[in-house]
Amino acid sequence: MLTAEFRIEGHGFVCLNGGPHPGAARSDSVSFQILCKDQAEVDEYWNKLSADGGQEVQCGWVKDRYGFSWQIVPEILPRLMAAPDRAKAARVTAAMMKMIKLDVAALEAAARG
Repeated sequence: MLTAEFRIEGHGFVCLNGGPHPGAARSDSVSFQILCKDQAEVDEYWNKLSADGGQEVQCGWVKDRYGFSWQIVPEILPRLMAAPDRAKAARVTAAMMKMIKLDVAALEAAARG
């Protein structure tokens, strides 16, 4: 299984098969995803989780100061990536892959071409 989604007390969780990482104190196979309504919310979570020793990672991932992985995702990203226009979805995916913190305006610009 690559991914599984479930809810606990109204909170959505996604499990992702992140692969083995021998010797890692924490494994990226356990992470949390936060869907954000807009860039301001992305920025707020990003700033809080990367503060005090957190680490910014590629594609919207950030590790908090305790080593837990979080993916901070604007709600528009999954919609753009699932677009029936596969060229549009590919442009969005390519743009996202170059980002550290996800940028809503840049994702929308990539979708427009």
